[in-house]
Amino acid sequence: MTSAHPAPHRDVRLLGLVALGGALGSVLRYAVSLVTPAPGGWPLATLSVNVLGAFLLGFLLEALARRGPETRRLQRLRLTLGTGVLGGFTTYSSFALEIERLPQDGAAAVAVGYAAATLVVGTLAAVVGVALGARVPASTSSRLVRLAEERAEGEQG
Repeated sequence: MTSAHPAPHRDVRLLGLVALGGALGSVLRYAVSLVTPAPGGWPLATLSVNVLGAFLLGFLLEALARRGPETRRLQRLRLTLGTGVLGGFTTYSSFALEIERLPQDGAAAVAVGYAAATLVVGTLAAVVGVALGARVPASTSSRLVRLAEERAEGEQG
């Protein structure tokens, strides 16, 4: 028996949503880098996007999870906004490169502080995002979709 929908990693429509979201997120990250100074050699732009991205991803994933089982609509939101936009917005590669280059530029203390700040503040931001995402009430339409899905599963089981 075959599924009506291909596996997510083989669905070109879902890949397209991730690609479009990633393009938007990358443009937003670049815009932040253009307007954010680097006081004292601190890579503030990368720190800012990574912390904000951690918060937004925590919020998004928790808010979506609270809506119940993942529907096609929720999957599209998660992939477009989470994997796509926030995946393109945040940047582990720039973080890693900056951590490697700062000591070479004689700023070892900045590198250590930057790494610690990214990990600690990013984790706290994700926790706060999850906590706030948990407070978002499911909309009436989401509840109706969940009930319809549960009824359909009950009839099949």
